[in-house]
This record gives sequence, structure tokens and C-alpha cells, in this order.
Amino acid sequence: MKPTRTLAAALAGETLVLDGGLSNQLEAQGCDLTDALWSARLLADAPEQIEAAHAAYVRAGARVLITSSYQATHEGFARRGVGREEASELLRRSVALARAAAQGAEHPVWVAASVGPYGAMLADGSEYRGRYGMSVAELERFHRPRIEALAEAGPDVLALETVPDAEEAEALLRAVEGCGVPVWLTYSIEGDGTRAGQPLGEAFALAAGNEQVIAVGVNCCEPGDVDRAVEIAARETGKPVVVYPNSGEEWDAAGRGWRGEGTFDAGRVRGWEANGARLVGGCCRVGPEQIAGLAAGVGRRG
Repeated sequence: MKPTRTLAAALAGETLVLDGGLSNQLEAQGCDLTDALWSARLLADAPEQIEAAHAAYVRAGARVLITSSYQATHEGFARRGVGREEASELLRRSVALARAAAQGAEHPVWVAASVGPYGAMLADGSEYRGRYGMSVAELERFHRPRIEALAEAGPDVLALETVPDAEEAEALLRAVEGCGVPVWLTYSIEGDGTRAGQPLGEAFALAAGNEQVIAVGVNCCEPGDVDRAVEIAARETGKPVVVYPNSGEEWDAAGRGWRGEGTFDAGRVRGWEANGARLVGGCCRVGPEQIAGLAAGVGRRG
């Protein structure tokens, strides 16, 4: 059952906690994700594992669940011999699984349908670089079919996430026009710029006057880069800010593994809130324990 309030209305009164990394929770449940489709493979092979992972975050205090569709695309499924209609059904299933996991929760839980960048489909780390050599129009054509499939499933919001390039953000914002679902837009960043090198102020400005966009921010980035990004996002758009950094470890695309030390600190949430963050959570390698820490630290504003 969907919450009675819209997500935008809820953000006007309180800070909401997002979930953490889906893949690390699935791995903790014993799932093998060594596959180009990553967690999206389980939409067909083990959907009950995805629902269980979502439920773990609900128990930790998450108020918004992000679906397992980040790396799910018609093109990616086609490589496995999955037809277009079946692929659309798997995309819709990602929303249904998150909604099912929220049933029985003691608090309202909203569902955000993940729309990852083009580079996620390539499964070669391109989502951390951008600049695919494609035009805005080509990227729009790529994104629109799965956005339509996800929108049909009735999520509360579309999460246009881990976007490395302002040009892809432009394509995504065009692709969601007319879909009937509000969106948030989050960039993957490095310092004060997108992964493709554009200044964050310019990147966020793309969403400033767009009423369909209910929040802007960053995800899957160094926790230390979030503080400044929250300030820029709030200043440039006047919208609620959404932040969900990764653990602070670095993804090695060639070795297909994480390296370095984790620096995620739930204690940062007060500073994020003070600068305009209203949706806070974690991305890769951030699990239920850290989300529970965030949930314990956020404060209501009304």
C-alpha cells in the first residue's frame, strides 16, 4: 500500500532516511553478483532475495527504498535472451518487490525506482567517467523505454542516480517528461565537479526550474565530498537535497572489487541537514547498521 502523502509533501516536514547499498546486502545474504547484470539478475533468478534485502533496510529504519533496477535495461537483458516485454515486466517487478518489503512497516515507506546512467549498462565502470561519445538525443532514446516501464509500476519517485555527466542529466530530464512520476536527480561527483568535470553549480542548475524534480543531490561519492555538494545543490536549486554517499572505499573496475578504507560516518547527518539535506542514506558498501545510525541521528523540523 502506497503512503497517503506524496514524498514531496513529506520532505516539507521532516528529513527521511534512505536505504543503503543493495548489492552489499544481497552479498551478505549469500547471493553471487559476479555478473554484468549485477543485482538486476536476481529480478529473474531470485526475486525473494531482493525483497529480503529491502526488508532488512526497512527494519533498520529506512523510509525510502531504492529499487534493484539500477543496472536493469532492455539492452542488458537482451544479451541474456530476455525479450523486450519480459524485460519490461522485470523492471516493473523491481518496484513491486520494494513495495512488498514495505508492507507491515510501522512507518510509511516510499519507493524510488532507480534509473542508473548509461554507463551502468556497460558494466565497465563508465558510470564513474561519463563522456560516452553519445549525443543528448541518443541518451534520451536509450533511457526513455525503461523509464516508461518503471513509471507504469507506480513508484513514488524515479531516482535518476549516479549520473556522471550534466549532458546525461539533461537527457534524463527530457526522457522523464510526461511520465507522470516525480523525480530526484543525483550526480556522482569528485570534489566540486561531476565525474565528467563540469562544475556542480552548473550541473545542478539544470534542475532549478523543473517542477518535476522534487530533490537534487549526490550519491555514490566520497563521504568527504558531500558537505560542499549539499551547499551548492541547495543554493543553485532551492530544492530539498538528497545525499547517499558510498562507504568511502574506491571501486576498481578492472579488478572488479573495492579497495581502501571506509570513511562513512553517520554523525555527519546533522551537518547535511543544516545545509538543506532532507533525504539521507548510503550507497555502495553502506549496510543496515549504518542506516540504523543515520535513522537515530536525523531530526524532525515540523
